[in-house]
Amino acid sequence: MRAVAWFLAAIAGTLVLAALAAWPVYQLAHSLQPVWEFHKVTGRLWQLLMLAGIAVAVWRVGLRGRADWGYGLPRARFLRQAGAGLAFGVATMLPMALAIVALGIRKPLPDFGAAMLVSGIVAGALTGLAVAFVEETFFRGLMFRAVLRESGPATAILASALLYAAIHFFARAKIPHADVDWGSGITLLSSSLSRFADPAGIADAFITLALVGLLLGLVRYWTGSIAAGLGLHMGWVCVIKATSTVTRHDEAAGWSFLVSDFDGFTGWLVAGWSCAILLAIVLARGRFEGWRNSVSGGA
Repeated sequence: MRAVAWFLAAIAGTLVLAALAAWPVYQLAHSLQPVWEFHKVTGRLWQLLMLAGIAVAVWRVGLRGRADWGYGLPRARFLRQAGAGLAFGVATMLPMALAIVALGIRKPLPDFGAAMLVSGIVAGALTGLAVAFVEETFFRGLMFRAVLRESGPATAILASALLYAAIHFFARAKIPHADVDWGSGITLLSSSLSRFADPAGIADAFITLALVGLLLGLVRYWTGSIAAGLGLHMGWVCVIKATSTVTRHDEAAGWSFLVSDFDGFTGWLVAGWSCAILLAIVLARGRFEGWRNSVSGGA
């Protein structure tokens, strides 16, 4: 589990470093630009530190070429697989969006119209591309490849899925400028991890995301590339983001328990649907394996 430990250290270690360094960095940043908020400065600091931490982890576990990052396919084949994944992602998440709206769990905004819908779709596509690119490169690219080489496919799929699910629950916390002091970084870190203190409260969303991680991990292993998974991920996020942009979560709705308070979309309904998709993907395993990367080391 050496590879898993390195990637965990890249995330957890840099979180602690960012918390410890938050005060002096914020003092400098605030003197340059007083409108910058403490939590945003600390967040950007963590992102920079994590990039460095991931670079160290990548070097320590011996990841080198494009295939290790999940990009071993020739460009044309990569784009074809990503496009097919995108179409499948939209086609499988759209029924959930329609069901959630039909059940009254999410209701269209008062000024909903064609222009808002188009704007929501564009925002969803851009968000989906950015999220899928970053998360698939890290979880199903680098981390998956390192753990696969060391511990085999089962561990690679499970470990990447669980860490992928967990990282979504870092809460956004704010500390006003007047209250910022030397200990504010630790306070912010503690607040950011507060959701994990109530496992039952996030169980539905966590299970949903873990199932999604398993789906993406299986597709990554069978195809030997992140291309199809990147497209799937983008399609799912696009539909979720677009739906969330043009609707609001009605927590008083009778069927509201089917979605999580975490984001008003994931939850038991999507978890059940994810199980059905997982079964379909397992049954279609041969088709995915037909896409397997022929580049040496791509699996």
